[in-house]
Amino acid sequence: MRLSLPLAVLFAMSFNLHAADAPATGKTALVIHGGAGFVPRNAITPGERKAYHEALNRALDAGNAVLSRGGSALDAVTAAVVVLEDAPQFNAGKGAVFNAKGGHELDASIMEGHTRRAGAIAGVTTIRNPIRLARTVMEKSPHVMLAGDGAEAFADEHPEIERVPNSYFDTDKRRQQLEKAQRDEAAKGKREAYNGTMEAPTYFGTVGAVALDSQGHIAVATSTGGMTNKKWGRVGDSPVIGAGSWADERCGVSGTGWGEFYIRNAVAHDICARMAYRGDSLETAANAVVNEVVTAAGGDGGAIALDRDGNIAMPFNSGSMFRGWIRPDGSRGTAIHEGE
Repeated sequence: MRLSLPLAVLFAMSFNLHAADAPATGKTALVIHGGAGFVPRNAITPGERKAYHEALNRALDAGNAVLSRGGSALDAVTAAVVVLEDAPQFNAGKGAVFNAKGGHELDASIMEGHTRRAGAIAGVTTIRNPIRLARTVMEKSPHVMLAGDGAEAFADEHPEIERVPNSYFDTDKRRQQLEKAQRDEAAKGKREAYNGTMEAPTYFGTVGAVALDSQGHIAVATSTGGMTNKKWGRVGDSPVIGAGSWADERCGVSGTGWGEFYIRNAVAHDICARMAYRGDSLETAANAVVNEVVTAAGGDGGAIALDRDGNIAMPFNSGSMFRGWIRPDGSRGTAIHEGE
């Protein structure tokens, strides 16, 4: 009887240690997205389509270069998302949408699965690559999320974080989208009172990446400029751990969709929780949450997901999702619309 308690304690410690660390398989995989939404095929010119695919491939190359040399999933998703933030085609970083005041407010989050470390920032206005600041919050602060002026002040203490004027994020395409949104708003007239509903955005544009490294570890990163013509410092799901980003020892998810519904349904976490608690496959869990839970709630969008075996899922219910992938066998691709 004297030995039973110590043995039980030792067994529990061994089991917990084993459960926390995914087995090192040597496999690597990477999946990225540049946003979901309804983008008709004929709305994209051949030149624009080429630019989208080139940007997605640059991001895949950046992330895969890290994984190929034995680097961490955390470094891989950071590298991939930085490329997407610097590409004006997407609603993150350089191509961020305008808010109602004609400026830009950016959000981002990052998470490492096997340690559950996470960092996020919201409403920043001078950070060239928000994902780098989110990672700095994770690694160099005791907090998970910083917002607005506080996040900017934190960046002041870290000179390695590149700063830019807010006008750096301007693009003609996004300004035209703001002007159209405001014309449409004015044409409908001022409503007597807010009726509790929102019109669905046609394109979300968030960017994200999920990676599996050779040690069996998973990380996720998500970054966005939010919604065109957003007001009141609106923040969506992208910087919210569990809603727009989640990673654990089994899987990682980055969402792109109508953020209010992704927050209300904890979309990213729900996908991984279904694997942990019900034994669902990655494909089953991701499809159910995006195509059943989000849709039933009234939202739409998509997600990219990756598990520790290198399986990839990319469900979306919005007509299109800019996406790219590299599987453990080295096969890769990029796509925009359904059926590609």
